[in-house]
Order: sequence, then C-alpha cells, then structure tokens
Amino acid sequence: MYKLAIVGATGLVGRTILKILEEKDLPVYEYALFASKKSAGTIINFKSKDYVVKELTENSFIEEHFDFAVFSAGSSTSLNYAPIAVKNGCIVVDNSSAFRMDDSVPLVVPEVNPEDIKLHKGIISNPNCSTIQAVLPIKALDEKYLIK
Repeated sequence: MYKLAIVGATGLVGRTILKILEEKDLPVYEYALFASKKSAGTIINFKSKDYVVKELTENSFIEEHFDFAVFSAGSSTSLNYAPIAVKNGCIVVDNSSAFRMDDSVPLVVPEVNPEDIKLHKGIISNPNCSTIQAVLPIKALDEKYLIK
C-alpha cells in the first residue's frame, strides 16, 4: 500500500487525475491533495471522502512521507518542489514541461516506452497531451513499417 500526493489537485488536469484515480483500484492507502495558497482549504470529494486541499509549501514533503506524487501545477512549481519530494524519498511523476528536455529524467509514454520508467532517479516526466496522442499511432506505424 502506498501514500500518494496530488500536486495541483484543484486545477483542470488535477481534477482529471483524481477522476481517473477514482476509477482505478490502486493499492493506495492514503491520499493528500495539494494546491496553491489561493486554493488551499478547498474541499474535494474523492473516493466518497471529503479532502481538504493543503497549501503546497517547501515543508510539505518533509513533514509527511509520500511514496509517490503526481505533479500537475506548472513547471515553476515542479522545478521548486519535485526535487524536495525526491530528496525525501518520493517518486514524482511530473506532468509539466519542467523536466521534459532533461536527459537525466525519463520521458515516458506507458504504451510506447514503459521500460524507460526503470531509468528514473526520482522524477518521471511525460510529454504534453498533443505529443502523447501523436506518438501512439506513430509507434504503431513504426512497428509495421520501420519509420526512419
């Protein structure tokens, strides 16, 4: 069982992440929802439970231990807080552009290169939404026709 933090929980992508997590039966025993100071205190009903959104601070990953965190709060937030989370034993999946061009961070699309997830050093990045949609059919074409 794991403890999972959702950073950017009140935004459109954050709420979509929560919706998808609600549909899945993941072995998560505890969730924590984080957002900006402006959104802190918002109550979100998730998995039939009310969660009070906490303000993300530099101490958020020091005061509590998380196994994983999904970041969807913009690149400046990811650049500032993801390294703190990693330093405190958390594996971060980042949805921003912060680490996409960082050679030390694997850029993973599960249907295309799931094996690259093993290369992480604490942070895993994913491409933007339009790129993900494009690489899925490109992978299928490459497997059939060997695109160069």
